[in-house]
Parts: sequence; C-alpha cells; structure tokens
Amino acid sequence: MVKVDVKYTKLFINNEWVDAVSKKTFPTINPQDETVITQVAEGDKADIDLAVAAAKKAFHRYSPWRTMDASQRGLLLLKLAELLESQSRYLAELETLDCGKPVKQSEEEVYFSASVLRYYAGKADKILGNTIPSDGEVLTFTMKEPVGVCGQIIPWNYPIPMMSWKIAPALAAGCTVVLKPAEQTPLTALAVAALVKEAGFPPGVVNVVPGYGATAGGALTHHPDVDKIAFTGSTEVGRIILGAASAVNLKRVTLELGGKSPLVVFNDADVEKAAQIAHAAAFANAGQCCCAGTRTYVQSGIYDKFVKKAAEIAEKRSVGNPFDDVQQGPQIDEEMYKKVLNYIVAGKEGGARCVAGGDKVGDKGYYIKPTVFADVQDDMKIAREEIFGPVQSILKFETFDEVVDRANDTNYGLAAGIITNDITVAMSFSKHVRAGSIWINTYEHVTTQTPFGGFKDSGLGRELGEDGISQYLETKTITMHVPKKPEF
Repeated sequence: MVKVDVKYTKLFINNEWVDAVSKKTFPTINPQDETVITQVAEGDKADIDLAVAAAKKAFHRYSPWRTMDASQRGLLLLKLAELLESQSRYLAELETLDCGKPVKQSEEEVYFSASVLRYYAGKADKILGNTIPSDGEVLTFTMKEPVGVCGQIIPWNYPIPMMSWKIAPALAAGCTVVLKPAEQTPLTALAVAALVKEAGFPPGVVNVVPGYGATAGGALTHHPDVDKIAFTGSTEVGRIILGAASAVNLKRVTLELGGKSPLVVFNDADVEKAAQIAHAAAFANAGQCCCAGTRTYVQSGIYDKFVKKAAEIAEKRSVGNPFDDVQQGPQIDEEMYKKVLNYIVAGKEGGARCVAGGDKVGDKGYYIKPTVFADVQDDMKIAREEIFGPVQSILKFETFDEVVDRANDTNYGLAAGIITNDITVAMSFSKHVRAGSIWINTYEHVTTQTPFGGFKDSGLGRELGEDGISQYLETKTITMHVPKKPEF
C-alpha cells in the first residue's frame, strides 16, 4: 500500500483551519481495504453559519474581493491552476486513497481540473453587458453581476473535477463560495482549499466544510444568506435540495443529477470499435459516472457478434489495487458495493443473461467484476434504474424509430450516444433523443469548453463552457432618461 500523507483534516473557513464547533469528527474510509484513513472535522449548522458569514463578508461591496479588478480574479485562478499541477501526484495519490480510482486516472483528472480553472480565468474579464435601443427618451444598458454567496455540494465520484467545475465559474464571476464535499471523499477538497489560500484568494472567498448531507448540506441549502445552490449527485437528493432552496428564500439552483444513458449501435458499425467505445462508456470510473452509457442498444444484424466481443473485453478488464497499473479499482463504499451486487442479482433473477462477471472480487475491499448482461428487456430493473457500478446491459433493436422511442423512455436525459457511419442517421438521432449531451462515434467526451447538464430528471442548468459562468451571474437593467433633443 502506498503511504500518503494526509495534511488537512479540519474545516477551512475564512482562510483558517478550524475544528468543528461541536469538536466532532467522522471517519473517511479506504475502499481498498475498508480501513479508516483518518478522522475529519464534522461540520454542521453552526459551522455552516460561520462559513456563510465569512463568505458574506467577503462579498461586501467594499471588500478586497469585490473591489478587485476582474483581470486580477483571472490571475488568481491561473495561479491556482499552476498550484494544482505542481501538486498533481500528491493530489492524485490522496484521491486514490480516499475514493479508490486508479492513480493514473486520478492524476489525469487533476490536469483536467487545472484546465477548467484556466478556461474560466480567461472568462473573468470578459463578462459583458449590452446596450439596448429601448423605446422612449432613454438610454438602456445591462450589467452582469455576481449572484452572491454560493453553496456548492459535490459528489464522491469525481471529487477534484467536480470542485473545479463548481468554484472556477463562481470565482470568475466574482461570487464567494461555501463548498461541502461528499462525506466519503473530503480529503482532496481540503487539500485544494490549502492551495486556494496559497494562490492568494482573500479570506472568506472560498470555504470548505466537510460533513454529512442531512446536517451540513441541509444547513447550507436552507441558509437565508446563501444566494445560489449548485449540486451534483442523485436525482433523489436533487429534489430535496430544490425544495430546501425555496424554503427560506428563492435561491438560484443548478442541479446535475442522475442518468440512465443509452448508447445505440447500428448494423453498419465496426463491431470491434463499437464494443470498445461501449465498454468505456459503461465501465469508466468503475461505472460510477452519472452519464455512463449503461443501456447499450445494438441492432439485430450485429447483436450476437457484439455481445460476444463485449463479454471478451469485460473479462480482460483488470481490477485491483488502484495504486497498481489497473483499469478498475474498488467501488466507493460498502453501501454502493452492496447496492451494485444486489442489482447484479436482480439482473440474473429478472431473466437477463450474464455473459461476463456477475460477482465480487475477493473478500477484502469493495471490488466487483465488470459485469455484462445480454438479452436485457426495457422493463427489467437493471435497464430502468441507475446502478452506478460496473454493469452493462445490452438490448436488441430493429429500427431507428423503435430505438429512439426506447432511448427516450426514461425519466432521465443526461446523455446519449450513437455509433454509425451514416451521418443522416446520426444527426436524426441527435435531433430526436432528449438528452443534454449527444456523442457520435465516441462517448463521454467532456471538455472545459462544452456545456454539460441534463433534460428531465437529470437536472437544471449547465456546467462548463459559456453556459457555466452564466449560472453565476445576474442581469441588471439600467435605464437613464436622455432627451432626444437636449434643452440648452
């Protein structure tokens, strides 16, 4: 086991490291061997109150942050990006220790997160209003202003990228932040908070309060001085947050929620390439991905060949210690581990044919074999519900119209993919499938420049790209009386 130095376990409020008011702590668990890594300060309402007060003070009109030039905000974000990259190996090892993903993937995610910070650094001094030729003897123009104090709640599956997705546009816009990391993976959020201070951000601009959803998260979403909530996680919790955000004041809300995304493979596809794309779509990050392409629809002409190839690829997927050169580490925790295994049992009992995997790996740690089900029907539990684990369901289809209707027959609408050599089919599919991202002959190609978010129960609003910063801005309309003919 690689030894990783855990440097930060306290709350980060107003650029200071502090214990929870209650002095309580909670354990964060190593999913590789189920041991306690360390104890982390457990924030709750009292701590959220302190963090929000610090963020509110930092947002005051005469504060160093609010009076800072927009270009200077961009330079601070650039500095933070440099610091992330300078600490890339340490952050990657800390991430792998806490959430179990292969360390190579963790390091790639650190560099991706730095690119997000750089993208929004470039946006900071390019937030523009408009002049409007309004009726009457007036001059009208708009200003874009930061929405205010932002509560941000991030998940455990991509902790560092999700933190960058949240704080980068908020800080570029001039907002202040209180961020609650997932209780399963608090360590890298605290390590990045230390870099925020080192980069030179003023006190109170970024605050990080680990804790549980019902306490720290609940206090953040209900707080009257929080102007916006941004959340990534399950649809179930997203509904709770949406209600909480309107309980005291009408907070702006963006929600990036669950998915049950279809990937459709047509007869003209190269079976080998299609199976590889579909494998990556389903099993990336041990299947712990909101946009995972776990409903693999394959046209009848190549169905049997595809199933055979998908099973072969899954059986070769390496699973083990994420500090080694493997493709898949453990699931995040015991709860998700048992949940995924129960879905595998449900698939077998429901009549699907298990052609690869279908069981746990070993007796220590939360490891599960990459599992492939064939002959899956749309009404089966494994085809309807988000599993969030290494399970691929392969379904057969005959016609274009049939598969579009089946792809849309879900409450989710986060992403979808299509593999075909026919551009007309690809674009028709893209037009008619209701999802926030459509990938053609690729999958999960998410970049800093491309908006990401979902339709229906997959969320509200978008992150990344131009749309990402707009979620942290308010439009103010200013109208001044200007006579058409001056009276001199």
